[in-house]
Amino acid sequence: MPVARIALLFAVFLATAGLQDPAPDEPPPFNQWRQELIAEARARGYSEDLIQQAFASIEPLPQVIQNDRSQAEAVVGFDRYYSTRVTPQVVSQGRELARQHSAVLASVEAAYEVQRRVVVAIWGIETRYGRVTGNTAFFRGELFDALTMVARGDIDTATMTGSWAGAMGQAQFMPSSYLKFAEDFDRDGRRDIWGSTPDALASIANYLKAWGWDNEFRWGREVRVTPAARARIEQETLKPSEGCSAMRSMTERIPLTEWQQLGVRQANGAALPESDVPAALVDTDARSFLVYPNYDTILRYNCAHYYALTVARLSDQIR
Repeated sequence: MPVARIALLFAVFLATAGLQDPAPDEPPPFNQWRQELIAEARARGYSEDLIQQAFASIEPLPQVIQNDRSQAEAVVGFDRYYSTRVTPQVVSQGRELARQHSAVLASVEAAYEVQRRVVVAIWGIETRYGRVTGNTAFFRGELFDALTMVARGDIDTATMTGSWAGAMGQAQFMPSSYLKFAEDFDRDGRRDIWGSTPDALASIANYLKAWGWDNEFRWGREVRVTPAARARIEQETLKPSEGCSAMRSMTERIPLTEWQQLGVRQANGAALPESDVPAALVDTDARSFLVYPNYDTILRYNCAHYYALTVARLSDQIR
């Protein structure tokens, strides 16, 4: 689908901004927005040929608005969300692909110092290991970054496809992330996160590394919080973490040894490891987790606990 479709999600803003149907002698809001967008693109210096190629046939898609209003992270419980994404088939396929691409993954892990199982897990959750990369895309700043990608020759308009929210390729990068983090790991002269598995895997690792992944640590672990431990935790009045909205719904980080003293245990009831690694508590509707700083880098990929915990737990199974 051509880059023109990158503009589709802007219809969400027209719908959610409370714009009413226009009077008979007024242009429709979407058409007015499109003309303003074209004028801005010209002011930014994009070529007329590219502008016409990109914007000549854009139109709003009602399905995009529906998707925006019913994201799974907000409408189902964690166990259901996880079980529909991490099936036995997804796990076995992840293990098999990790074996098939072991040489590339070893090189990626050495180059970026990001555990290969986490890279494969993100690949699996984002695109079913490269099989489902979407067919639409999105947002104003991201749109102009996408035009920059085409103008620079990174990708052509016929190949640039993405999910309904604009994420593209096997790595599901937004255009801004592509410009910053996409890698040409197979050294063919193109940063091809659509067709090149080495480029996609390296780009995922580069993204995580840039946001602070520390390969000495894991992401965290599931834990058991007894009622007595919960009461002690509430007495501590641990303030929320700073960062994206999901990060603000978990506690501040304290050393793992302090969580042990508060009565938190591993999911099987065993004592927590003797470590001063800083950990925050994340509660879902059914489970509790202590998460380490590496978990924040997964949240950078998608700021939702259901997503980050699903990637993290899948990575443990792939290992």
